Formats: sequence, C-alpha cells, structure tokens
Amino acid sequence: MKTVKFQLEPLTCPSCINKIEKALGKMNGVTDAKVLFNSSKVKATIDEGQVTADEVERTIEKLGYPVQK
Repeated sequence: MKTVKFQLEPLTCPSCINKIEKALGKMNGVTDAKVLFNSSKVKATIDEGQVTADEVERTIEKLGYPVQK
C-alpha cells in the first residue's frame, strides 16, 4: 500500500468532494480516497499492484480537475 497526494486547483464547491471520492472509490486498487476541500488536495491509499498513481491522476483530471505538478 502506498499513500499518494495530488494538489488540485482551488475547489469551488463541496459537491466536487463527492464526485472525486466516488470516482476514485470505484477504481480497483484504491482502498481509501479523501478530498481535503480547504487545501484542494486529494489523498489516496493505493495498492500499486492494481493501480498506479498516474492512473489515479488521470481519473481526477478526466473529471475536470487539473492536477498541479
């Protein structure tokens, strides 16, 4: 298990939290996903044998939330 964190652009609405957490929760290999609204960060625990940090990042970006690097 590995914890990965992603910095997003500032989130504007609390519904963004549910949208991101639901999408990540459906991914195989993601055991926990939390969106920190005030800091606009996503923290996820992943099983690297099933999913990579890049795949999680792409899923977040497909939802319309650019990940800052």
